[in-house]
Amino acid sequence: MHGTVFGERSSALEAVEPGDELYLIPDPPGTSEPEVWVHLPGGTLVGHLPPEIGAWLAPWMLRGGGASARALKVGGADVPSWRRLLLEVRCAV
Repeated sequence: MHGTVFGERSSALEAVEPGDELYLIPDPPGTSEPEVWVHLPGGTLVGHLPPEIGAWLAPWMLRGGGASARALKVGGADVPSWRRLLLEVRCAV
């Protein structure tokens, strides 16, 4: 996952445990390089999926596809930011 070091996202990440369900929210329609954003159940932003995934997943979700995420592994500050949160993403029609 990307973007976990900006703003208060690092502290929000501290609340995530393996097995936690997270929400995936795509950018609005018409975004030139769409992202899929990862939020805690209360709405706090944690980061976004890698661009290679967001590029196809965001448009798919906007066309009605559903996606959910579950935390598999959570690392601390000693882990590179892009490896701190490993997610399992499930897609459903």
